[in-house]
Amino acid sequence: MGTDTELYDLDIDRTAGNVARTGRRLVRYALHFKWQLFAALLMLAAAVGTDLAGPLIAKRMIDVHISGIEQPWYMTEQEGPYAVSYGGQLYKRADHFAEGETRGAEARVLQVRQDYYFVDVPVPFDGERTITPEGLLAIAKGTETRTYAAQKLGTGQLYPFFQPEMSGLIQLCVFYFGLLMISAVFSYGERYLLQATANRIIRKMRTDVFAHMNRLPIHYFDNLPAGKVVSRITNDTESTRELYVTVLGNFFSGVIYMVGVFAALFILNARLAAICLFMVPLLAVWIYVYRRFAKRFNQVIRATVSEINGMINETIQGINVIKAFRIEKKTEQDFEKFNLRHFTYKSKLLSLNAMTGHNLVGVIRNIAFVAMIWYFGGISIAGAEGAISLGMLYAFVDYLNRLFQPVVRIVNQLPNLETALVSAERVFVLLDEQGEDVSDQRMERYKGNVKFEDVWFAYKNDEYVLKGISFEARPGQTVALVGHTGSGKSSILNLLFRFYDAQRGRITIDGGNIMDVPRQTLRDHMGIVLQDPFLFTGTIASNVSLGDESISREQVEKVLAEIGGERVLKYLPKGIDEPVIEKGSTLSAGQRQLVSFARALAFNPAILILDEATSNIDTETEAIIQDALEVVKKGRTTFIIAHRLSTIKNADQILVLDRGEIVERGDHDTLMRLGGKYYQMYQLQHGEQELTTVKTGSLSPGIV
Repeated sequence: MGTDTELYDLDIDRTAGNVARTGRRLVRYALHFKWQLFAALLMLAAAVGTDLAGPLIAKRMIDVHISGIEQPWYMTEQEGPYAVSYGGQLYKRADHFAEGETRGAEARVLQVRQDYYFVDVPVPFDGERTITPEGLLAIAKGTETRTYAAQKLGTGQLYPFFQPEMSGLIQLCVFYFGLLMISAVFSYGERYLLQATANRIIRKMRTDVFAHMNRLPIHYFDNLPAGKVVSRITNDTESTRELYVTVLGNFFSGVIYMVGVFAALFILNARLAAICLFMVPLLAVWIYVYRRFAKRFNQVIRATVSEINGMINETIQGINVIKAFRIEKKTEQDFEKFNLRHFTYKSKLLSLNAMTGHNLVGVIRNIAFVAMIWYFGGISIAGAEGAISLGMLYAFVDYLNRLFQPVVRIVNQLPNLETALVSAERVFVLLDEQGEDVSDQRMERYKGNVKFEDVWFAYKNDEYVLKGISFEARPGQTVALVGHTGSGKSSILNLLFRFYDAQRGRITIDGGNIMDVPRQTLRDHMGIVLQDPFLFTGTIASNVSLGDESISREQVEKVLAEIGGERVLKYLPKGIDEPVIEKGSTLSAGQRQLVSFARALAFNPAILILDEATSNIDTETEAIIQDALEVVKKGRTTFIIAHRLSTIKNADQILVLDRGEIVERGDHDTLMRLGGKYYQMYQLQHGEQELTTVKTGSLSPGIV
């Protein structure tokens, strides 16, 4: 039901080189759609740029149009949109005077707590502001304090000083709203393009994996259960998809966002921006440490998911056996081992994420804010020149908050990053298995002369299951292979089909070495009927033609008629259009075998292989197939593996195998007279009395 650890599936202790190679291969896949990705990243940069303009606009709104009221005001004689009437005089703010324009006496509008005061004299320095009991405005800077006569402004008196800035405020608000709309459009375009491109990348990856699976040799699947292959093609590619959609998007947006924020911070205050740079190496160390701990957890999780899929697939395939032998509890216990391991490592990963997630981000954020308070507060307390404005303070706080948004996104994507890398590596392990391209080369139909010349073959190193096999099957002959289980019968046919290749000797068809012909081309004129036929989801007709457009419906009906299939399939409500579910489980063994037989013959093979084709069917269906065989064998070289010796009595040549060697050969009568292994097997199947008659020569050739 699976192994405790999937060491052959994926080495748990990956090296940095493996990660780098996986990353490069993921980049190569992405480069197939580089223009879409490039467009998505451009849109991302535009969206980030427009979004980051917000604090700078807010800073201008505060410093120029709101806090700008505290700039010096000068008397003027010219009326205009920026001129404000107060106390019978016109005043205009310093930044609204044109170059060379005459300025009168200076005045100031200063805020003390929530109230505003008008001072009609210059104020040389700023500092801590208070109102004395006498109603004077006192400004203290260090040890120096100055007092000014000040008039408190009511709402009606204050509003005219703000009114000239309203048009500027409205323009900035409209501009900011426009930027938000542009950012929303680019964000939508970036997300759509990125996800659409990721879907295309994964589609190509799945296509490549599935196509490569068809190129893999049969022996690869001997060691890797179907459920694990399915897990790689579905689960692992889907996890890899998250790399392109979520991880890539958040990492790129995070990096671009951080670069933009730092650029804005350096524009605002280079010294404090330099202090905040401590987060960059801290984030790099954070990612490195996290991945060292997380990668093993993710590898075990992915391997365990593969084990679970393999076990579920195995359980479904063997559900009849499980129920028949009442091992449901044992199966559940085995499943729970994998389930518990998956839960345990998921919990470990959850703990790691909790420890290194938002808590650590909060610590870093607090450190940055402490640095900002220390820097700006120190300037204010010391009363040094260059004290910051309210707009500057707002912009810094806003940018620092924005700086941690991409940090949080990047940190939150670290689990997905590691999962995606593990999954991608598992996919690439499958893709790296040596395969063979499917050949489109075609060749003329064989005559069907098959020759084995001193063939030796082993599934494992030097454990030969075939030893010095030599024989010849002439065109149109029927060759039967018999022998006890493990004698090498199926191995001979595996070599003929090139499911495996021999270590020594050679096999020829019409004088040509089969090793010189691509596997797919070689099988173009071969047909096979297995002991346990496999039917695909569809209909009986589609299972006969296998979707080959060159095989018409009329040919399907003709082939079924030739083998007598209509006598069995006529009981189906829809005939050859009867639906077939996976493996044809709703059909009887005889019906499945007839469909498999018709499938082999529909392709008009020059070489036909019957591997225990009649062992699992009833006597009536076997009789139908036996009658059909006499017709379909004409013009074909036929190989038959059979335990029922009665089905091969008419074979032109019978090869008796024992422990990988041909120990007897000849037709039925010759081998019976020889009295060797074939005679003994026949005796076991047909009894002493009949065989005694055969041995004395009184049995006619046609009698069983």
